[in-house]
Amino acid sequence: MPGPTVGPTDDTSTTSPQNASPQTASAQTAAAETSSTAASAGAAPLAGSGRATIAVLGGLAALGPLTTDLYLPGLPAIADDLVAEPAAVQLTLTFSMFGVAAGQLLFGPLSDRFGRRPPLLVGLAVYTLSSVVCVVAPNLPVLTAARFVQGAAGSAGLVIGRAVARDRFQGVAMLRFLASIALISGLAPILAPIIGAQLLRFTSWRGTFGALTALGLLLTLAAFGALRETLPPRARNGGGVGAALRTIGRLLRHLPFLGLALTSSLAFGALFGYISGSSTVLQHVYQVSPQTYSLLFGLNSVSIVVMTQLNGRVLAPRFAARSLMLAGLGAAVAAGVALVLLTAVWDFGLAGFCPPLFVLMGSLGVVLPNTAAQALSLVEPQTAGTASALLGTGNFLCGAVVAPLSSLGGRPSAVLLAVVVLGCGMLALTAYVTLCRPGRLRETAGGGGRRRGEGDGRLTTNG
Repeated sequence: MPGPTVGPTDDTSTTSPQNASPQTASAQTAAAETSSTAASAGAAPLAGSGRATIAVLGGLAALGPLTTDLYLPGLPAIADDLVAEPAAVQLTLTFSMFGVAAGQLLFGPLSDRFGRRPPLLVGLAVYTLSSVVCVVAPNLPVLTAARFVQGAAGSAGLVIGRAVARDRFQGVAMLRFLASIALISGLAPILAPIIGAQLLRFTSWRGTFGALTALGLLLTLAAFGALRETLPPRARNGGGVGAALRTIGRLLRHLPFLGLALTSSLAFGALFGYISGSSTVLQHVYQVSPQTYSLLFGLNSVSIVVMTQLNGRVLAPRFAARSLMLAGLGAAVAAGVALVLLTAVWDFGLAGFCPPLFVLMGSLGVVLPNTAAQALSLVEPQTAGTASALLGTGNFLCGAVVAPLSSLGGRPSAVLLAVVVLGCGMLALTAYVTLCRPGRLRETAGGGGRRRGEGDGRLTTNG
């Protein structure tokens, strides 16, 4: 695993303790303690062996898309079995995303306060229990409520995985680490619909939630055995709820971080507009089978996996982050325009619906990891959990709002899905260009700002 490096995407230089403000010096001391403790030969290792850590964190990151995608081929079956409208069944996806959003606001600050490991294990245990409730749910309200809890508990892996990346790496090294995790977790959206469709050949939709129960138990045991603490006690944020709220306030008032968070959320909205709408559009509008749907979904997922790897290993070390972001966002907008034209203006059927979505997924493989890495590089390790929570919460709140839009009026629509994708892409590009101007990002990374808690341009919360 490569050590922390500084690449062209982020200037992570810091001021010396003598020149920094007391708040900044305190934050830098805590960050140094994190690194020195990890490197100390006499101390217990903070993270397990590199490959074991990547494997478990990849599995935790995969838990989100597996929870979302595994049951998607069974949405029509759920509607038939529980005697519900397709739009009502889609609320199980919406409430799951609301749960993920709310859960990250809980687990992120908890991981800054108590370390990464305890909140993670609690979240995984609750996830497993809520999956059991999904298996036995007698009606749609119970299933929807269980999906909310399942999403909230499963979010622990998402938010804490990003915080662990910030604990260990910066700059391009962080992108490489995230790319390694994404290589594993990226298989989830490819395989999940295929596995879900095959499960439906041998069991009911309840069997898919049985598989998620088994996965939750497996990941709980793997995390307990393989993951060690990456945030030592002396580097933790000792405040309570009030301190967490103050940290959130500082982050939201920091324009570059806010701009990156909004860009990420809106790009994620385009992703979940596709995820939530593609099942019903492809199966009800274009009349494809669950197996064909799963293959098309997996093919599009290959695009985001490949581009995530290219971004972390090839593009990020060679090109400026802003250039990559503008290229990725531009491609997303172009895909949205093409999708609207090929569904609303020229009806090319399935042949016109799928290629723009392939391009969209590839563009998000550039946009999403770059926004996360840039945003986390603006904060100190002891606030990385809270920053990661805000990023994830914004993503899934936007996804939850966008998810049901492609079925407005009670009927799935390829045109509505295309409009959602285009709208989210244009808003994401606007947020990035407006709030993340080069001057602001240089000031943030280079230490030009001297506001309270910003001695070196990064946000700190002590004092």
